[in-house]
Amino acid sequence: MFGCVVTGRLIQSEPRQVSQTHFVFDIPNADNVNHVVIFLLGTIPLPDGFGASIFFCWPSPNSEPVWQLLGYISNQKPSAIFRIAKAKDNSLSNQTNTFSVPNQFINNNIAQIGLSIERLDELMQQTPVSSAMPSNLDSFAQFTNKMLENFCNYATSFAVTQAQMMPGSNHAYVPVEVVQRWFENFQKRMAANPNFWKS
Repeated sequence: MFGCVVTGRLIQSEPRQVSQTHFVFDIPNADNVNHVVIFLLGTIPLPDGFGASIFFCWPSPNSEPVWQLLGYISNQKPSAIFRIAKAKDNSLSNQTNTFSVPNQFINNNIAQIGLSIERLDELMQQTPVSSAMPSNLDSFAQFTNKMLENFCNYATSFAVTQAQMMPGSNHAYVPVEVVQRWFENFQKRMAANPNFWKS
């Protein structure tokens, strides 16, 4: 029913079922994990009106496990990606949630992802840990840099030397150095403040 992909690892498609509505994926070497994708396999849909809330638990050898709500998936939203590297910083926060696993299933060396099948209207009322969502700002900055690189490569592909210019042409020419300088300045401003363009 569920699948899990940890960045750089093989797909896990057989979570351990710990109750009729609770499932757990074990994540070894959790310190090396940044992002995780949880998805429905498509073989068995969730019951109508239900979804699966997704929780994450860092290994905690000296205390009770703390489950952090990451988000949910449903038949209408069959996959989700979460950033869990930052969630570790919040793992000791006082957060209440509806997920629990009997202590016999907890291993102090392995992080766990828990899935709980619940009514969709209840899932919509829950608040996930904010650090679990991938940063749109990072994606925007990457897109902007790629777009600008593409523009600069395209513009400079038309570069000609003074000797190659057609005499008497009515075309305006922009020195390549001007485009390159603009690109470098834009990159510096973007690195200093990704939202500078809004003002």
